Amino acid sequence: MTLQTQLVLRALLENPDRQRYGLELCELAGLPSGTIYPILARLEQTGWVESIWEDPAVYEKSGRPRRRFYRITHEGAEQALEALARVYRSRRQPLPGWAAVGPAVEGPDRFKG
Repeated sequence: MTLQTQLVLRALLENPDRQRYGLELCELAGLPSGTIYPILARLEQTGWVESIWEDPAVYEKSGRPRRRFYRITHEGAEQALEALARVYRSRRQPLPGWAAVGPAVEGPDRFKG
């Protein structure tokens, strides 16, 4: 799972019942729209996220473009929390072979000639 996907999921999980539009998610995740929208499309294809288009009366009255609202599904929230927990646990584990390899020379004497 990419860092960008993790950031989008964290933004959606911040308040799972709230619908958020794309640019709002851009601000929350700190990512550009060109990054956010493909991630949202993939998450929607997997069933983790659902989206709806804004009612025309609302955006026409506001004089702005129509918004598409995204919300994490109940199942998506459960799976996202599990996936984020796995990512967190894996980052806390040393890299394979890392613990077996120690510094060649320790202490300040290593730079003496």
